[in-house]
Amino acid sequence: MKPRDKISVDGSDEASLFRDAVRDVEPMPAADKAIHSRKLPRPNIQQRNISTPDSSLTNYSPVSEMEPGGEHSFLRSGVSRKTLKQLRRGYWNTDDQLDLHGFTRDEALRELDEFLNTCSRREFRCVQIIHGKGLNSKNQEPVLKTLVWNQLKLYSYVLAFCQASPADGGSGAAVVLFKVSAIKRAR
Repeated sequence: MKPRDKISVDGSDEASLFRDAVRDVEPMPAADKAIHSRKLPRPNIQQRNISTPDSSLTNYSPVSEMEPGGEHSFLRSGVSRKTLKQLRRGYWNTDDQLDLHGFTRDEALRELDEFLNTCSRREFRCVQIIHGKGLNSKNQEPVLKTLVWNQLKLYSYVLAFCQASPADGGSGAAVVLFKVSAIKRAR
């Protein structure tokens, strides 16, 4: 007798036994989206005046268009390309992180300015800024991403920045490298 031809004790075959066993089972509903249990509160933003990060810049434009596609990066003039490669590869640990999700353009500009100035005063070497990919923005344009990338170039203490690694947010985040003071290097 072949294994398929086995007959159970009560005389029915395996297929009918299985159908009997799962007769009352109902399929689970298909879930294609994660359901989050709590909503985060909107950030409380305090108003303050913002000036141009580097007052020597005469043609200040807070936002300009970013070229679509590809990985973006910035390297201050006089800084070795090796520095940018090291930044992309995660050579420096990030000292702090700013998440701009949920902010309007003006709120994000204030938060970014305050964050960068604080990090510079605290002599941080490397930070991460999460701006998002812009997929939920009007016309799916990366408003905050464009804002962040254009603003970072204006701070004289920013040596380089690039898109974060895929594990750290990819095109939805930037990794920023600061100048280190001579005092800190001597320590």
